[in-house]
Amino acid sequence: MSERDYAGAAAFRAELRRFLRRSEAAARAHGLTPQQYVLLVMIAGTADGTSTVSELVERLQLTQSAVTELVQRAQDAGLVTRRPSPSDGRVVQLRLTADGDARLAAVYDDLGPERQQLKQFVERLAD
Repeated sequence: MSERDYAGAAAFRAELRRFLRRSEAAARAHGLTPQQYVLLVMIAGTADGTSTVSELVERLQLTQSAVTELVQRAQDAGLVTRRPSPSDGRVVQLRLTADGDARLAAVYDDLGPERQQLKQFVERLAD
């Protein structure tokens, strides 16, 4: 029987939850819902700064309808734009607006110390 490190797993889960709670608070402080923040990160985190609803379904592990609704709300809030793909007109690409990019950058900057703390915690677990 293998040994299980429940204490390590619990500590990691607690640290991750602290980071998520701080992320939620930082998002709200900059006028984003936590869901909008995650959406913006996922779009901005791609190689070219664009994404599709189908790609977001996979990355966010949500249903097509949930992602479509989230994208529509973000578009209504002026955070993302939709444009036809230059290579395939049937595909719609999503990109952050200047406002979406500015809000995402503000949250990201606010979370710098928390990201560093989480990184150090994970590195300690790997040792």
